[in-house]
Amino acid sequence: MLVLSVIPAGFTMMNLPSGPAQDRFFDIHRSIGFTILCLAVLRVVVRILNPPPPRPANLPFALWLGAEVIHYALYTLLLVMPVLGWLASNAFGSAVRVYGLFTLPMLVGKDDALADLFGVTHQRLCYLMIMLLVLHIGGGLWHGIIRRDGVLSRMLPHLSRPRA
Repeated sequence: MLVLSVIPAGFTMMNLPSGPAQDRFFDIHRSIGFTILCLAVLRVVVRILNPPPPRPANLPFALWLGAEVIHYALYTLLLVMPVLGWLASNAFGSAVRVYGLFTLPMLVGKDDALADLFGVTHQRLCYLMIMLLVLHIGGGLWHGIIRRDGVLSRMLPHLSRPRA
């Protein structure tokens, strides 16, 4: 859910005029981004310690492989995008304050060329993230509504109904 909130906040902040409202959106966007980074690192550790179950027998290999590629691409973006945003902010000359509680260390000094490079890369990867999220959510819904093959239940076990 954090990813689904940080994306529109990012688009909103980039379309606001410079000033206090835009600054507030940047602070919110950066704080959520740092939270996503921390949770992604934690999720990767949990995933390493608790590997997923094997591919379901009723799931064709090509579908499973596609899902795995999307899954790992999403993990990669959840780790890379916040760091790029942090670097872009620092290169722009801005510190990253997290919910007004603390300030992250400056990773790079002010550098307009780097700020543009990191910022544009962060923005372009956002479009890739949106595409992968649509595929991921659409795939889950397809499995749950069309195929009814139990794959969605594996993704959301707490929403599964016991079988009679």
